[in-house]
Formats: sequence, structure tokens, C-alpha cells
Amino acid sequence: MASDPFGTLHGALWIGGGQWAGKSTVAQILAFRHGITAYHYDYHDARGHNDRRIARRVRLGQPPDGPGLEDSWVNTTPEEMVAETLAGFPTRFEWALDDLRPLASPRPVLAEGWGLRPELVAGVCDAARRMVVMVPTEDFRQRQLRDLPRATMIGRGLSDPDRALRNKLERDRLVAEDAVRAAERHGVRVIVVDGSRDAEAVADLVAEHFGSLLPRATVPAS
Repeated sequence: MASDPFGTLHGALWIGGGQWAGKSTVAQILAFRHGITAYHYDYHDARGHNDRRIARRVRLGQPPDGPGLEDSWVNTTPEEMVAETLAGFPTRFEWALDDLRPLASPRPVLAEGWGLRPELVAGVCDAARRMVVMVPTEDFRQRQLRDLPRATMIGRGLSDPDRALRNKLERDRLVAEDAVRAAERHGVRVIVVDGSRDAEAVADLVAEHFGSLLPRATVPAS
């Protein structure tokens, strides 16, 4: 069991799953409704952990800035990208735990992000009760790509931006599939987001799963 001096990890609630499934939106809705703190993994992973990422690369004898955009997105395959992503999640999860464990609150923290994997969360709490995995259907993923410009942002100056985007999208699809398999192994509920429910309704499903683990709502559901 990871160090948990204030009981924050043991009492946290977790939303993992695939990219572009609406995890951040649902976490924001529940945080507002129930007066709890939402931890957004992607934000901390991309910004707050960069110094640690650089230090780790130096320690491993790798270039401090990591591979260039060409090698990361163009001169690779989705399968190689998946292998690298999955291999990196345990270390990145430990960094997220370091963010969470000093937080002290009478209410649970709600953590969301694609790097919050069922097999990792299961090491710190009862994942079957305290976690859901959200994954988009392919149709909903395509809708997100059309409606959210940031979903197709990949970096400037690439020799083949179309290939880079295809690689990224296929990586995201495969990582989401792997998250579902991991959820099934650990008895974690999977919520498939197909667009037939709006974000408020998906938040209702997540709240229903967490049940009494969530504090009483301070703002009624819309």
C-alpha cells in the first residue's frame, strides 16, 4: 500500500479511461454538485510534472527534452506508441499520488485522467467501488474530433501531420481498449459514452455508481 498519511488516496474517487470520453467534464460537474475537489491528471502530467520528467530522462541517460516531435508522432507506429505509453503510466501515476497524498479534506478528492489505470488504482484502494472507466465509442470519438479543435492539435512543423494525427488517434483507441480490459480484470465498472446522454446524464451514472461514497449534493442535478 502506498504511503497515505491523511487517508486521501484511500478515500479518493477515480475516473479513468479513454481520451475524449468526457472525463474532465464529468469530474467538473460532480465537483460542483457535491462540493468536492477535482484533480485533473492531464493538467498536472503535462505541466506540473515536467521537471520530474526531465530529471528522470537525465537519470536514465536520455536527452533532457525527450524525443523530437518527428520521432514521437511521425517516425513510429501506433503499437510502439501504445507500448511506450503503457510502460510510462506507473511512474506517472506515482507522481499523481505525490500530488494527491498531501491533500487533507473531510470530503473525497475526485481524480480523473487517462493515466489513472485500474491496475494502478487497485493498489491504493478498493477500485471496484471507487473507480469507473469511461471510454468513447468510435462515433462519439469522431464527434469530439469534429467539435473540439484541440482534439486534433498535434504540433507544428511536422513533415507529415496527417500521419502524426492518425498515429495519435489509433494510439488513443488502443490505449482505451486496454483500459477496458484492465477494468474487467479488476471488476471496475466501464461506462461507454456514445453521445446518447449529455454530460449531466453521464455524471448521474457516475454518481450512482459511487453512491454513498459521494457527499450529499449541494447543487441539484440539472
